[in-house]
Amino acid sequence: MKVAFVGKGGSGKTTLASLFVRYLVEDGRPALAVDADINQHLAVALGADEDQARTIPPLGEHLATIKDHLRGDNPRIASSDAMMKTTPPGPGSRLLRVVEQNPVYAACVRPVGAVRLAVTGAFTEADLGVACYHSKVGAVELLLNHLVDGPGEYVVVDMTAGADSFASGMFTRFDRTFLVCEPTVRSIAVYRQYLGHARDYGVAVSVVGNKVEDDTDVAFLREHVGDDLLCWVGRSVYVKNAERGHLAPLSALEPANRAVLDQMHAAVDATVQDWDAFTRHAHEFHRRNAFAWGNGQAGTDLTEQIDPDFVMGPAAISAR
Repeated sequence: MKVAFVGKGGSGKTTLASLFVRYLVEDGRPALAVDADINQHLAVALGADEDQARTIPPLGEHLATIKDHLRGDNPRIASSDAMMKTTPPGPGSRLLRVVEQNPVYAACVRPVGAVRLAVTGAFTEADLGVACYHSKVGAVELLLNHLVDGPGEYVVVDMTAGADSFASGMFTRFDRTFLVCEPTVRSIAVYRQYLGHARDYGVAVSVVGNKVEDDTDVAFLREHVGDDLLCWVGRSVYVKNAERGHLAPLSALEPANRAVLDQMHAAVDATVQDWDAFTRHAHEFHRRNAFAWGNGQAGTDLTEQIDPDFVMGPAAISAR
């Protein structure tokens, strides 16, 4: 399952993403974490210090390696230079598994504690005024387009805050999206904005309340998000200590908050993977990007990279 964490800046989505992926790994589940936020904090939330976090190679710096590997011998892609962030796989493409050895993971994935982590990389001074952040996350979108996660395997992505993720089609790459929501008007506004876009594409969204202190907070969330509210995290000494740099084993997490992770896991595992929809949306957003800017930049029709008969998923791995 591919799982996204979204929400208002400061809502706690990075904290929840780090807890969830650690929960999976400590339970022996194959998992890959990706930090696709403009503010790169997932590595530290997983237990890295600032120096270690800075040593993780950004995906964007290895885009040539990523493209060259994923292209494989796909006859519809003339060269790796012709690949965009939305280029979908087809016959001959190399597809990724959650756990395997390949040049992409060797270049970009590093262990942080027990978690395997890839990062987009932080915005640098050289990017200011000349680059859009979504140029950074293009490598993540390309990776997700080519990644087949089988039963009991997980990809957990900490997304950029707010509704910025709708500037690309990456929001359709996930089987379930957890929208982390504080009991505040501003957080509810982000929920409504996100839901308005996501539901048009059948994106499965569950709200996880955070920073909930009492029954009035729960009532506020229920009033505004209704049945989308899956569960909520209460006051946590464990989280407070972790945010101060004292990361303890998850066995020390308060039982009520541990139960939240159980509920989230159950919701993810109950989700039905729809590879037909995954493929259809990949094709749609590739066409959009090709017509909007890609064709002009490449000097050719990049929509010809789409093989209408190719469907992403485990069957494609078997065929390859």
